[in-house]
Amino acid sequence: MTFRQHVEQVAVRALAEFPAEAVPAIYTVTFRIDCVDQDPRFPYLAIGYNTETEVARLLASPSPPDAWEARWNYAYFPPSGLEGTHIAGHDHVRDPAGAESHRREAVTQGLWYEDADDLSEQERDERGEQLEAQFHALCVDVARRLHGQIAKVIGRPVPVVLYDMFNPDEMFALTKAANPAELVAEFLTEDPG
Repeated sequence: MTFRQHVEQVAVRALAEFPAEAVPAIYTVTFRIDCVDQDPRFPYLAIGYNTETEVARLLASPSPPDAWEARWNYAYFPPSGLEGTHIAGHDHVRDPAGAESHRREAVTQGLWYEDADDLSEQERDERGEQLEAQFHALCVDVARRLHGQIAKVIGRPVPVVLYDMFNPDEMFALTKAANPAELVAEFLTEDPG
């Protein structure tokens, strides 16, 4: 199984295991892109969701955020949307199979390196950038491929919001690339690009 297939398999399982009581209120699936210890050799995806119930709770608070922020800004996501319900990727603790698969493919591509390897800082940065770009592209592809499964599980199409907290400017481009335009029209109203 390829790393891409593994991540997609975990994502499908995550969707199937969303709590039945939350499903009617889910308006977005969330893909938080991150790396263990902020090291691009160890990327992972936290798959989760957010609900209309959570947005209503935020907007009813004494000092509510802006409606767009409450709905789409990951800073306001509950644990189900921020931390996710399932992890897929190069995380030895939470996804050992994904970690092995990712490492094997990175070695094959000549992108893997160990801390003790004799590489310049520039070479490490270049490989890290390639690994990061590949993982972002993989996450976009997995999100695209999940739309049919999302509609089946949730009962209607909803967008997948992709975000990397350490590269927040990419959130709009990643999310736009991963979804049909009609699903992200409201989300994209705040796109600075």
